[in-house]
Amino acid sequence: MRAAAYDRFGDESVLRIVTDHPEPPVGPDVVLVRASASGVNPVDLSIRAGRLAVAYPHHFPIVPGWDLSGVVERVGPSVVDFAPGDEVFGYVRRDDVQWGTAADLVPVPQRCLARKPESLSFAEAGALPLAGLTAYQALAEVLDIGEGDRVLVHRASGGVGFCAVQIAVALGAEVIGTASPRNHGFLRDAGVAEVFDYSAGPASEQLGEPVDAVLDLVGGPALADAPDQVRDRARIVSVVDPAVRDLGGRYLFVRPDQHDLEELGRMADAGQLRVPIAKAFPLEQIAEAHRLVAGGHVRGKVVVTLR
Repeated sequence: MRAAAYDRFGDESVLRIVTDHPEPPVGPDVVLVRASASGVNPVDLSIRAGRLAVAYPHHFPIVPGWDLSGVVERVGPSVVDFAPGDEVFGYVRRDDVQWGTAADLVPVPQRCLARKPESLSFAEAGALPLAGLTAYQALAEVLDIGEGDRVLVHRASGGVGFCAVQIAVALGAEVIGTASPRNHGFLRDAGVAEVFDYSAGPASEQLGEPVDAVLDLVGGPALADAPDQVRDRARIVSVVDPAVRDLGGRYLFVRPDQHDLEELGRMADAGQLRVPIAKAFPLEQIAEAHRLVAGGHVRGKVVVTLR
């Protein structure tokens, strides 16, 4: 089978396309998925650079990618939720790093999968899981966003940020976002009530009055300013900087969750959640996809397509 893979840590030059990669094993609780699309996220670059080597066992050669959409090829004997032919999407974060999603066939623990939303293309569904789950778990679970809350989302036009503003609106919140001026109209079209230029000074000075909750996707100075942005420090969550704990807030590392994936699918099919694709690359150009994500300032999601 075809797969992108690397056998040492490094920059995007270590990536290669293998046409005869061995097929993955299919254990009792595993769903073998023929991949259609694999989202590219900043964490993929961190793994490739070796920055998560202390967090997970790594086994070379490594196939990159945690986001997936595709069609079930076959299932292990313990799998009851899926059958061959089902269209699925998922956040395939296994307990070790080896079998990623940038391959023709991907072994997926069934807990990491849900049925693909009918309203999304395979490319859109393959770009949604990690960003969508991060935003949903931060807003619905950690911050407990509800009707009438005022929520500040930093880096609101990025992959996680754009999911977050749409989910917050769907939960009944009034959303304020930070972004560069070129993305202000893009965010207002998604229902954001106010948009601030992140380069125009601290958000706390632009707000007028504190908000009910803050989602930090930047870290650094933006996070340091967060206590002055919010009424209650306990309603600050960061997905990029564990230093948020020192401020009294919460740090979130997204987890696979079938129920949450199903909720994202429901929102997408209800017209509450769309997934803009910044650029789609064929598998053979995965290095270019990684390079684009590494450059930052991507509006929407980058995806690799396999068929």
